Amino acid sequence: MNKKLHIKKGDMVFVNAGDDKGKTGKVLSVDKANNRAIVEGLNMVSKHTKPNAKHPQGGIIKQEAGIHISNLQVVDPAKGGPTKIGRKVGENGKLVRYAKKSGEEIK
Repeated sequence: MNKKLHIKKGDMVFVNAGDDKGKTGKVLSVDKANNRAIVEGLNMVSKHTKPNAKHPQGGIIKQEAGIHISNLQVVDPAKGGPTKIGRKVGENGKLVRYAKKSGEEIK
């Protein structure tokens, strides 16, 4: 099943709910199956790890956890604030995403 989401890897997003409400960050990855996105530096959790090659000491490390995509909005490239996303056919005949606030295309 191929779901179309309004958020892609690399987008700048605004968090509109949860502990990190009001913050912005870059999307590192999107989990389509669970409708979640991992945003750089947001929703940090502590993970207990055993010693391994990457972390020879082991211990507690901080890492990002997923945020449900319904709590994220793409940041408008022109105005800088959160915006809704629309889809329209571009010049080359492909679907492109655009910001509803400014009408500008989102790369």
